[in-house]
Amino acid sequence: MIQAIGLTSISRKDLPPAVDDVSFEAHASRVTALLGACGAGKTTVLRLMLELQQGRGLTCFRGRPLHRIARPAQEVGALLGDVPGHPAHTVREHLRMLSAAVGVSVRRADEVLEAVGLGSLRDERLGTLSRDTDRRLGLAGALLADPHTLVLDDPAHGLSAREGRWLHGMLRAHAAQGGTVLFATRDPKEAARTADRVLTLDNGRIVADQETADFARTRLRPRVTVRSPHAVRLGTLLANEGSAAQRSVEVVHEAGNRLSVYGSTCADVGETAFRNGVLVHQLTDEIGDMGPRAGAAAAPPRPGEALEPGGPSSLPPPIGVRPAPGPLRPLRYEVRRATGTGTGYRTAAAVLVISALACLLLARIGHTPQHRLLAAWPRELPLPPAALGAGLLGAHTFGDEFRHPVLAGPRGDVPRSLGLLAAKLLVAGFAAVTLALLAAGGDLGLLYLLRGRELAEVPADWPFFAASWFGLLVGCAWAGVLAAGIFRSTSAGLAAVLAVPVLVVPLVQKAWGQSLRAAADFSARMHGPAPLRWPFAGERCLAFLARVIAQPVGSALALSVTALLCAYLLATLRSRAR
Repeated sequence: MIQAIGLTSISRKDLPPAVDDVSFEAHASRVTALLGACGAGKTTVLRLMLELQQGRGLTCFRGRPLHRIARPAQEVGALLGDVPGHPAHTVREHLRMLSAAVGVSVRRADEVLEAVGLGSLRDERLGTLSRDTDRRLGLAGALLADPHTLVLDDPAHGLSAREGRWLHGMLRAHAAQGGTVLFATRDPKEAARTADRVLTLDNGRIVADQETADFARTRLRPRVTVRSPHAVRLGTLLANEGSAAQRSVEVVHEAGNRLSVYGSTCADVGETAFRNGVLVHQLTDEIGDMGPRAGAAAAPPRPGEALEPGGPSSLPPPIGVRPAPGPLRPLRYEVRRATGTGTGYRTAAAVLVISALACLLLARIGHTPQHRLLAAWPRELPLPPAALGAGLLGAHTFGDEFRHPVLAGPRGDVPRSLGLLAAKLLVAGFAAVTLALLAAGGDLGLLYLLRGRELAEVPADWPFFAASWFGLLVGCAWAGVLAAGIFRSTSAGLAAVLAVPVLVVPLVQKAWGQSLRAAADFSARMHGPAPLRWPFAGERCLAFLARVIAQPVGSALALSVTALLCAYLLATLRSRAR
């Protein structure tokens, strides 16, 4: 059951609020329609209910507001607008990713695909789906966690008549199983066909709360639908007979040979056609469009009497935009998000090709140190190609989500969750290490095949260079992740990676030059003739760490990642404080 109490949006300037003191109830095992024309405030009501928009009021789902429910997706399934998702994901990958986000088994994705009739389209990309298929997928996402309540915003808009009937059948089936269904629509005929109860919204206020039978009788115009090959002649005859009998008969010529006759009955229309020898192919009674001034026929209800303990005059509590919860299984979610598109694979392939070409060019030119040759890092570039690729992969982890929101639920926003951040850092770090191995191994093998054994030698101090290589790529990937998460952009993440050698390194060298020289001297002393003896080879670890810190790029990258991490944590705390 849904209880909405005093929902009021925040007005702008001197304009009245889009929604003003809206209160209603939607009961379990029933379908409730929220009917209104464009601009009546339907979407605003739903967003206030789901705490996606600031305002005043309270909405309880089975007695609890949404922010008091531990797992909202398992209580409320919502579909507002188009299906959020990366267009390169397949239908099955998208639902499996959402399964990890809402904490249900991966088998649930296949079950709902079959339930909504998309089993044969599971390998289709989201960017290629038609409008009908898109709405089916949206309903599948709403049903994924088996919620008790469904909240849908104009779900049948733009669908064919066949798809609309299927969608309405699914809503009726959910209500028949004991669930609560609330959907907004602009079509009064859709509300009359599908809902058990119709709430009419006009200018941000509830103007009628009626059972479907009462709604169809008092707020819709009955009509007679006629199909005839002589539709024009029959329409003229019906209009003339209505005028002669002083009855208000309105004849509307529809597409083709179809007539809509208002103010008459099937018997009268059939007798007129028979007397005049007009062939009739169809003659039925239907519920037509809303009549003129339908909104003025019913008086607004007084919802505050039953729903608000304090009475209509009490001020409803404020509604704040709640931060979106993170995925319940963040690592599984992030792996499926990252592997579901070809962006990472294409980026890695381009990096390996560029790194190989740069390595061969440096070998041909000569005078390049062996560790820079294997990394394909000319002195003219601030970072090697593999490091730039790792930074781009890291920036995509958050950047793609802000361009194509994919988290479960209706919020359409990427949460600042520490669990999600840890998962992204772990996946981005693994991708960076894999890219480091492939780039260095590929360059080494290519040099051995094309340039001979002399240029393919491994440096004597290879552990230090290997650790520095892995640390450089992982640090660039993490800088891209954190910067994209803070600034909500892939470009910002890549810019932060490029800023490390261009801006941060000169500042570190200028400000901490003496400290870096001291770290280098300490490393040399640890390798001296009489080094200090630490248990478990501790002196080697300290010397190794000192050498890494003494590198300008390493120290600048560590400083940048630390600063970005602190900024991300501060933004997370601020969002939670609101």
